[in-house]
Amino acid sequence: MVPYASAPAPLPWEAAARPPVADHDSAAADRMWRAYLTEHPDQAWDTHVVDHFGDSAPLADELLGLVLARGKRATAALLRDFASTGELPPRIGSHWVACDGSGRPRVVLRSVELRVGPADSVDDRFARDEGEGDRDRQEWLVGHGRYWMRQLALTGDVWDPATEPVVFERFAVVWPPEHAD
Repeated sequence: MVPYASAPAPLPWEAAARPPVADHDSAAADRMWRAYLTEHPDQAWDTHVVDHFGDSAPLADELLGLVLARGKRATAALLRDFASTGELPPRIGSHWVACDGSGRPRVVLRSVELRVGPADSVDDRFARDEGEGDRDRQEWLVGHGRYWMRQLALTGDVWDPATEPVVFERFAVVWPPEHAD
């Protein structure tokens, strides 16, 4: 039996009409990245990623709000998502410019810890560090299961928390100074 094979009742933010995240403001993201490197030249990497949390503007704003409130310092993504977009998975020390739902860059994040494993290998500490919902493992599994089932349903795939590789990432907020850890 595949766990989570049928989706639980949708949550409010899972309504049929999910406003998409706007295109990222690449020029503003580049300015933010250059400002960070000006102050931290020792952190220069060849590339960085410009991205957002979640799959809708409201979810991107909600999750970024948790980052800005210092309650979220971890995130998780299916390993297959990186291959499907042509992006490399994060590396320790790699950076990404996180945008809000309107596509505006808000913070620069640096990966500080990474692990790949099945979703059901998540522990209480990671669920707490991700900062969502009740911040416990069970809610993490249910919430992320809903999200990944919704995403995989678009391609006709099914999510299995026991076998699907997940990238578990802890990050630090490194820019701008008023939000940096």
